Amino acid sequence: MALAMTGLAAGFTAEINWTIGGIGADRWVLNDNAHGLISNGQLLPQSDVTAISQAPGVARAAGLAVLPQQVAHIGSHTKTVLVLGVEPGSIGDPAVTSGQTLTGPGQAVADTRTGAAVGSQITIGSLSFRVVGEAVNRTMLAGSPIVFMPLRDAQVLALGGRPLITAVVTRGIPSQVPAGLAVLTTSEIEHDQLVPLTGAVASINSFKFLMWVVAAIIVAALLYVSALQRVRDFAVLKALGSSSLLLFGSLAVQAIVVTLIAAALAAIVANFLGVFFAQPVVIPGSAFAVLPVIAIVVGLVSSLVAVRRATSADPAAAFGG
Repeated sequence: MALAMTGLAAGFTAEINWTIGGIGADRWVLNDNAHGLISNGQLLPQSDVTAISQAPGVARAAGLAVLPQQVAHIGSHTKTVLVLGVEPGSIGDPAVTSGQTLTGPGQAVADTRTGAAVGSQITIGSLSFRVVGEAVNRTMLAGSPIVFMPLRDAQVLALGGRPLITAVVTRGIPSQVPAGLAVLTTSEIEHDQLVPLTGAVASINSFKFLMWVVAAIIVAALLYVSALQRVRDFAVLKALGSSSLLLFGSLAVQAIVVTLIAAALAAIVANFLGVFFAQPVVIPGSAFAVLPVIAIVVGLVSSLVAVRRATSADPAAAFGG
């Protein structure tokens, strides 16, 4: 569970990197009041796309409309999704793993987490779309899948058909933009999307620490019960001249072996726990590298509980009845 919590916390960053990085923009141009958040409802006139595309340093520009969460009807089930309006064939048009990319109105490309297969219908609000392609790892806000559709359809769906957008993405770096707009890098956009999730990530990390504390308590209880059952063995060893340090070493080795075996099993099982979470679970390689070290520390700390019982054994008990 500690590994799964690590992967869950890392999943917030991973899904944003996959989705924002997947747009393929060199720069993002947002309303100054958006503060780097692409889905907070700060709108721009679509005419800004033309102005920015003509700015020095820009090879190409396109408008995006990132809409608030919507309820999508897919066959007999419903799913909460995010809608991203893009210009077909331009920046932001998603790469697909099956089917095809957007080519015209009434089409949609859906993340696989929606459960909408290629050829199926997806209804959002009063509009229906035919799913022409599937994409992977296109989620936001803790696993909410994204449905991509032509920009004009997104404007009709949620913006009253008005020519408004939430961001302009560019290839190339604009040297100037209209007043009231801010130019941001992809890294800055990714960072700003994580800010509202800081509390959730901190809570998950706290729960991860709690899992390690529980692991230490369980191992400590196991060793203490084992020490109670081996009091006479400890007494014999002390009668034969074994030092308290040697007894502690034997308990520490036992604890370390137990925790390392548990860590190995955890490393295997944790990879299969992601299916139980809507949020992507991405366990970083560093977590697997640090896991044995943490297991050894937990084992050593846990063995301290049984040390007193082992070292307080009376050598005379070795000859008792």
